[in-house]
Amino acid sequence: MAFLFLSPPMGAMRFLPAVFPNRKNQHDILAKGTGNKRFAGEEVFLKDNDMPYFHNPKGEEQMFNKASLPPGGIKLIDTLKLLLKDKEFNAITTAEIAKVAGVNEALIYKYFGSKRGLLHAVQTDFTNHFFKHIAENLKGIEGAVNKLKKIIWAHINYYLGDPVFARILVLEVRTYPGYFKSESYYWIKRYTQLVRQNIEEGVQEGHIRDNIPTWAIMQVIMGGIEHLIMPNILFKRKLDTDELTEYLWEIIFAGIKK
Repeated sequence: MAFLFLSPPMGAMRFLPAVFPNRKNQHDILAKGTGNKRFAGEEVFLKDNDMPYFHNPKGEEQMFNKASLPPGGIKLIDTLKLLLKDKEFNAITTAEIAKVAGVNEALIYKYFGSKRGLLHAVQTDFTNHFFKHIAENLKGIEGAVNKLKKIIWAHINYYLGDPVFARILVLEVRTYPGYFKSESYYWIKRYTQLVRQNIEEGVQEGHIRDNIPTWAIMQVIMGGIEHLIMPNILFKRKLDTDELTEYLWEIIFAGIKK
C-alpha cells in the first residue's frame, strides 16, 4: 500500500506563534515601491512584484482592521457581509449597499475605491478573524503532523461556520484578475505559507515523505478542503467538520491505493 505520510507523529515541533511575522528588509522594499494606492483609507505600497501591503510608522506590515475606519466605512463592510448571505456579489448594487447601511453611496468610493474594493475589505476583515481562529486552535498542539491536521480541522470548521467568507474566497474574488494583486490575497498567501511550513517541518521530522514537493501537498490540502465544503457553499447542505477532516486526512495520509 502506498502512503504519502509514512510514520506517526513523534516528538515536539516548534511552531511559529506569529501568524503575521514581520517581513525582512521592509525598508528596502519601501524604497523600491513602484507607487501607492488607497485601500480602505490606508496607504498601500506596491512592491516590484505588485504585492501590496500596509505601512505604518513602525515599519511593520499590518493587516487591515475595519475598526480603523470611520463609522460609515464600518457600516458598509457589515452591510455587504449581510447582503452576501442571500445574494451573489454581482447582484448587489452600490445603491443597495448604501441604502441598507444608511450612508451616502459616495462613501463606498471614498473609503474603498469601488464596490470590488469593498468586497476585498470584507474578505480581509473575515481573514483577520480566520487567522485568529487558526491560531487559537493551534495552541498547545505539538508536532508538525498534529498541527497540520488541526489546521485542516480549523479551516473546515471556519468555512462551515461562516459560509459567506467561504463563498467570497472560493467563488467570488478569484474570478477577477485584480484580486491577485490585492492586499486580501497577500494575507491568504501568508496563510498557505503557514500550511506549507508545517508540511516542511513534517518532512524534516521524518514523518512526511521527502520525494513529493511540499507545495504540491499544500495545494492538495487546500483544494481538498474547498471541494469538500462546496455542497455547503452552493446548496447550504449541512456538513460535519470532524467527518470532513477525517475523510481528507485519510485520503492524504493513507492514500487511496489498496
